[in-house]
Amino acid sequence: MNDFTEYVIRHGPLVLFLWVLAEQLGLPIPALPALLAAGAVSRMGGTNPFGLLVVSVAASLAADAMWYELGRHKGAPVLRLLCRLSLEPDSCVRRTEDVFGRHGARSLLVAKFVPGLSTAAPPLAGIFRMRFSRFFLFSAIGAVIWAGGAILVGYVFAEQLQAIAFAAARVASWAQLVVAAFAGYLLLKWLNRRRFLRAIRIGRIRPEELKARLDAGEEIVIVDLRSSVDFEAEPETIPGALRIDGADLVHQHERIPRDREVILYCT
Repeated sequence: MNDFTEYVIRHGPLVLFLWVLAEQLGLPIPALPALLAAGAVSRMGGTNPFGLLVVSVAASLAADAMWYELGRHKGAPVLRLLCRLSLEPDSCVRRTEDVFGRHGARSLLVAKFVPGLSTAAPPLAGIFRMRFSRFFLFSAIGAVIWAGGAILVGYVFAEQLQAIAFAAARVASWAQLVVAAFAGYLLLKWLNRRRFLRAIRIGRIRPEELKARLDAGEEIVIVDLRSSVDFEAEPETIPGALRIDGADLVHQHERIPRDREVILYCT
């Protein structure tokens, strides 16, 4: 048993709680490796896997409850803040709103497995005034499925994971491995974001410029493409804007006049 394993056995529950809590609070720190490692170490006889599950679920629910209350009292700005922290701000809001809008509380059962939705679903539940008891129940079940599944996989494949860890430790220290893995994760997220931005690069206009053109009497068609979830949270819209849910644009595009400049907005 190496020094790292002994450290995990001695401080595992506390480390696991803080790690899961940090991820669920929105920090770009994946908790899956920690859950897998916790399951593997528990098989070595150092910790109780059920205790690790309780710790993980408690950390997840603590973060979820905090985001639920923030969403309930602060509204949509909280969701946008979370999506900025996710390193995928351009797609996070729309994706999470669409999923939550279609499935409601049931989305909490799988939210932990979906990047972005994991931390965005709790404030969405608060924004739409879902009963806290209902939110807590579905969130707890989802956390048990997510954390329990990862710990179980780590427990079953403990020998394979240990062999991989020992092989990696021969070429680098554990600290170096953790730093390298985290840096690689951030780099991958950054590359995906850059790829997404290149794919959607279009002409943009600042709100101040649009207001000046409207005040000058220019004939411009403004289309409000916000999802129904976002619109219900903040029903205010630009005067005269044509309201079309982004998901229905393919079926309702005929409503948009073709003889004038068209400006779309979705947030």
